[in-house]
Amino acid sequence: MANINYEIKETIGVLSESPKGWTKELNIVSWNDREPKYDLRDWSPDKEKMGKGITMTEEELENLKKLLK
Repeated sequence: MANINYEIKETIGVLSESPKGWTKELNIVSWNDREPKYDLRDWSPDKEKMGKGITMTEEELENLKKLLK
């Protein structure tokens, strides 16, 4: 499996926390040195492991907000 590098540029907020300490977070993350995007996924307490998630551009996030209203 290829190495994936990431940098959490900004933590926007935590949506929930599991009994094992994993948190579902909305962050701005740069994946593999690319332009940062909004990112929603589960993270381990030390941020070394992550679950499956989704990334969105600012435009996609705005469209999601409109759909949820």
